[in-house]
Amino acid sequence: MRNINRRSFIKTTATIGITASFANFSSAQASTPKPKRVIVIGGGFGGACCARYLRRFDSKIDVTLIEPKKTYMTCPGSNWYLAGFETKENITHDYKTLKTKHNVNVVHNMVTDIDASKKTITLENGNTLKYDRLVVSPGIDFKYSAIEGYSKEVAQKIPHAFQAGPQTTLLYNQLREMKQGGTFVISAPKRPYRCPPGPYERASVIAEYFKKNNPTAKIIILDSKKKFPKKKQFEEGWKILYGDMIKWVSAKKGGNVTKVDSKTMTVYSKYGNIKADVINLIPPQNAGALAFSAGLTNKAGWCPVKAHNFESKIHKDIHVIGDSCFVGQMPKSAHSSGLQAKTCAAAIVSDFNNFTTPTLINANACYSLIGEHYGVSVVAAFKLKNGKYVMIKDASGAAPVGKSMAFRSKEADYARGWYKSITADIWG
Repeated sequence: MRNINRRSFIKTTATIGITASFANFSSAQASTPKPKRVIVIGGGFGGACCARYLRRFDSKIDVTLIEPKKTYMTCPGSNWYLAGFETKENITHDYKTLKTKHNVNVVHNMVTDIDASKKTITLENGNTLKYDRLVVSPGIDFKYSAIEGYSKEVAQKIPHAFQAGPQTTLLYNQLREMKQGGTFVISAPKRPYRCPPGPYERASVIAEYFKKNNPTAKIIILDSKKKFPKKKQFEEGWKILYGDMIKWVSAKKGGNVTKVDSKTMTVYSKYGNIKADVINLIPPQNAGALAFSAGLTNKAGWCPVKAHNFESKIHKDIHVIGDSCFVGQMPKSAHSSGLQAKTCAAAIVSDFNNFTTPTLINANACYSLIGEHYGVSVVAAFKLKNGKYVMIKDASGAAPVGKSMAFRSKEADYARGWYKSITADIWG
């Protein structure tokens, strides 16, 4: 890291740093003539966080969170569950605190329609709700057709497990049923996609599970890219912990998956046709389905927004946060989603109360476990420039290679601490 104390930076940006900029929002309650209605769709890292901070910044705002599921299993931590480091229960959260402590009206239902002209949403149960502002955090969806032979139905046998829940449990069971000495193939798509280091952390921690329970197994990563985040750190960890168990095949060497045959469990690429025992196929991605049906997406399949407040460039008074939006160099991650949520909440409250919308430096912190007690990390700060977030190079960087096992063990501890901190800040 250069010109920055990593631990202080992460501690500040993870939970409390952004709120310090909005301390004057306590005066908002006196200036709001009547309750404004904000509806937030999506109860993940972006949506749930935005709902909580809207209430925190201005307790007179009427905030409704729409989320079909009564519990939310997080993608961060799901790789740890696959490896047996963590329980399913510890990475699953509910909405009780948002309801009881923060007075967010939580509705467990599906949104079937958004009418931007009338400022209404329609639920699956037939109810119609009106809003002054709408925040949409629909997550991601998958381009199944980009890979021949893959589909939503085939994913019930060959999981992507990049939306935590039943897919994660499916892959968990398949790994434990895999024959001794078998082959596990995992694919990584081109960017942009959710959690850029995610596929490599998954391969890493599953290698530790195999090392203990299936030591002759092989892992092959077929990649659609020529490089990936924290590549040097991952490769160093793989060599130290697992020898030659993990093989990474880059796009340059033909790693781009073009076809899969679910009957023969064969993955096709220019690298070769590989018959596998378990396949984790992560396809290319785009914004969640609701973003498309609401007309919030561009030709690339993502939601263009105004970076300073995350308002849609397509529909006025609708904000899009989290993995579905595109704001420049900020990655699609849980940490980014949470800070985008707080920035968006601050902008909405500012607008309701005729404050000047704060211009903020946003950030991302990303920890990955290579083993249960071996972690690596990267942090980055982003500033607004020409309507997009661009990385501040002198305030960004990854933990260096060549560090001791004690150092890596602390990084693993920090990873768990980060998870506890961010989830407590949102759902706790």
